[in-house]
Amino acid sequence: MRNLCAAVIVALFHIGIPLTAFAQDVTLTSRDGTVQVSGHLLGFDGTFYRIDSIYGELTLDGSGVICNGPGCPDLESYVAEFSIAGSRTIGETLMPALIEAFAADKGYAISRKARSDTEFTYVLAENGKDVARVGFRVTSSDEGFADLLANEADISLSMREIRMEETALGKDAGLGNLGAPGRSRVLALDGIVPIVSPLNPVKNISLENIMRIFAGQISNWSELGGVDAPMVLHAREAKSGLQQAFEDVVLGAEKLTLTAGVTRHKSNVSTADAVSRDPFAIGITSFSEIGNARAVRMPGTCGFVVEPSVLSLKTEDYPLTTPMLLYTPARRLPQAAREFLSYLRTPPAQLVIRRAGFVDQAPALIPLDAQGARLANAISASGDEVPVDELRSMVERLRGLSRLTSTFRFKVGSSDLDAQSRSNVEQLARLIEAGFYDGKSIVFVGFSDGDGAAATNKRLARARARVVRDAVLLSAPTADRDRLTVRIEAFGEALPMACDDTPWGRQVNRRVEVWVD
Repeated sequence: MRNLCAAVIVALFHIGIPLTAFAQDVTLTSRDGTVQVSGHLLGFDGTFYRIDSIYGELTLDGSGVICNGPGCPDLESYVAEFSIAGSRTIGETLMPALIEAFAADKGYAISRKARSDTEFTYVLAENGKDVARVGFRVTSSDEGFADLLANEADISLSMREIRMEETALGKDAGLGNLGAPGRSRVLALDGIVPIVSPLNPVKNISLENIMRIFAGQISNWSELGGVDAPMVLHAREAKSGLQQAFEDVVLGAEKLTLTAGVTRHKSNVSTADAVSRDPFAIGITSFSEIGNARAVRMPGTCGFVVEPSVLSLKTEDYPLTTPMLLYTPARRLPQAAREFLSYLRTPPAQLVIRRAGFVDQAPALIPLDAQGARLANAISASGDEVPVDELRSMVERLRGLSRLTSTFRFKVGSSDLDAQSRSNVEQLARLIEAGFYDGKSIVFVGFSDGDGAAATNKRLARARARVVRDAVLLSAPTADRDRLTVRIEAFGEALPMACDDTPWGRQVNRRVEVWVD
């Protein structure tokens, strides 16, 4: 505290402004009375004060200062407060279920008070005394980031990754680098799913044609072998994170834009409901909220068929898998918020996620014998570059192992892992440190797309496997390495998950899998 006080005095003398000039809502005085810091109280977590002062935002240990002014908290009846804002998809059902489960796990009584259609508060109490208040504002991913940047939320919920301009604004606002690995975490998984009515006879539409439909290049069902009727397009509102992800990742990949005349909806539920009742409709919704509509199967030109399922989303083999993200600023949150964030990684929280209809991140094993479709696709796609003998060698080396559902992929054109893969690194590292794989072998297996020479692709696949292995082991410093075996394998383009004739197909095929004995 004395070093901090000295730094404060030096800073104030350098800028030539006396402390008394700032009659704001709190004044923090060191216990020896030598230094006072005045400013606007931004928060108090029960231990630390956070104030906006003349020389920027400061976090001060409450044990070393005395607070005076109208903004000072009542230390005797302190109640932790934090706020959550953003995606309706995440915030309307899933996060309330997790807050309620967290309260039950801690033995807290819990009550909910609605303030409006989009705002509500949970109060957590122990022995009749309030211990925490959690405010919710459920709107969109866009508004969640805006609330975080305006210091009106502590946790932002998003169905898309933060954009560059938002990251820049966060740095300017003193929130740190919100795009850095430590500032976000994956809560659960969902998927962007094209849907039609069960009354629609068209069951298969390629992803390329999905793009062309929503870009306005295909407008009649007869162009896809259906009836002669115009297509009726449905999608989420423009500020929806899911819709933005669809336009950025799917349409943006081919530099296409959404056509005019699309019916917009405030929720995935209303989108799915409208599509299910119209045999000529097609829409975009989330996997968790398909409702009575029917998900479209997406065949590729090479014969592979992609469709959403819990397993294909958990492994990210479904190309339109979307992580459900939480973003937090680079500042200390109240202890109740930190405990809640820690709870989200526990097995009971993963069970709540599953029961709420979303895809959890609890790892599961898939035996080789249960992967017949993948092997059949590999055989059908084999040729001069990957002869059947190589496939036979791959099967022999993986025999007796099971694939872990955690899959690792990289950002497009980068050696950096994507958001979901960074989360997978932390998750696998924690399991290794906990001894979950003691006495077992963990094999990091690299795969590639089919673009280029097979020998080169195998070398690239091995390099990717090495990157993931090193990242996991670096994140597990307390693991007992003598109790498990870790190795890498690479099979290049031998086991494709999608057709290589599209950018998204090649991205799906460039991956690192984890196999365990």
